[in-house]
Amino acid sequence: MKLPYLLVDAFTRTPGTGNRVAVFPDARGLGEDEATALVSRLGVREAALVTGGGSNVFEVRYLTPEGEIEFAGAATIALALVLLQEGLAEAGSEKLFFRTPGETVPVEIRYRGDEPVEAVMREPAPRFRDPPTYAELREVMEALGADERYLHRGLPVGTAYAGLWSLFLPMVAPGMVDALEPDLERLAELSQRLGVATFHPYAPMGPRTYYARDFAPALGIPEDPVTGSANGALAALLARAGVVPRREGEVVITVLQGHHLGVPGEVRVRVEYTASGEPYAVYVGGGAAIVERGVLER
Repeated sequence: MKLPYLLVDAFTRTPGTGNRVAVFPDARGLGEDEATALVSRLGVREAALVTGGGSNVFEVRYLTPEGEIEFAGAATIALALVLLQEGLAEAGSEKLFFRTPGETVPVEIRYRGDEPVEAVMREPAPRFRDPPTYAELREVMEALGADERYLHRGLPVGTAYAGLWSLFLPMVAPGMVDALEPDLERLAELSQRLGVATFHPYAPMGPRTYYARDFAPALGIPEDPVTGSANGALAALLARAGVVPRREGEVVITVLQGHHLGVPGEVRVRVEYTASGEPYAVYVGGGAAIVERGVLER
C-alpha cells in the first residue's frame, strides 16, 4: 500500500531552515509501530498524521522516532498550511481544528492575498510545576556541560507545559546557550527522573526577544531545531514571572532558535493572562515551506 507524505520546514518560509517535519495527509489505519518506523525512515524529528476528518476539522496524531507524543508545535504549523496549500482543507478557511488525543487545537490561518502564509495555533492550556531542587538543577547544568555561573539570576528557572513538559534554564547570554555541549545519555536519564520531555536553555536578546536551544533525547531528538510547544510554555513562564513587558492583558515575545544547527527559525508567541497575572492562553505562530513530496511503500 502506498502512503503519501510531505517534508515541510516549519517556523520559516525559506526551505532548508527552521524545523523539518513530516506530514502524512491520510494515515488512516496506520498503527503506532508502523508509523514510528516510517518517521525514522524519513529522518525527521516529528510528524503529524491525519487519521480522519475533512473540510476544516481533522483527527491528528503526533509521532517522534521514539513513538507517539501528545503534541508537536512545529508539526501543527506545518500541517495546517499544507492542508490548505494542497487543497485538502476547505479553500479560504480562516480556522482549522485538530482533534488530538489530548484536546482540540484551533489554528488560525493568515493570508497574503489568496495564499495561506502563516498559521497561529492555540496550544494546550499552560500548566506549571515546582522548579527542580538545587541539587537537581546542578545535575542538569552539569549534563548540559555548564554550571550555575551560566544562570541568569533575573529570569525564571521553571517547569512548564503547553503540550509537553519542559524544564527552562535561563542563561546569561546567547553565546552561553551556543556553548553548551550536552551529555545526551545523562539528559535522557534526567528527563525520566524529572518527568519532562525537553530541556530548554534560553537567554535574553532584548525585552521581548529570546534565543533558545531544545534538547529532547528521551523522545529520540538530540536537539530540536525550532520548537513550538516548548517556546509557548517559555512565554507563559515569563509572563507568569512578570519579566516581560505587558500590554492590555497579553505578553508577546519572539524566540530565535535553530541558529546553532545552521537552520535558523523564528517563533512568535502571544500569551493572554488574567487580572492576577496567571497565563491562560498561549498562541504560537509561524510559516512553513514544503520541500519534498513523496510516497512510501507500507
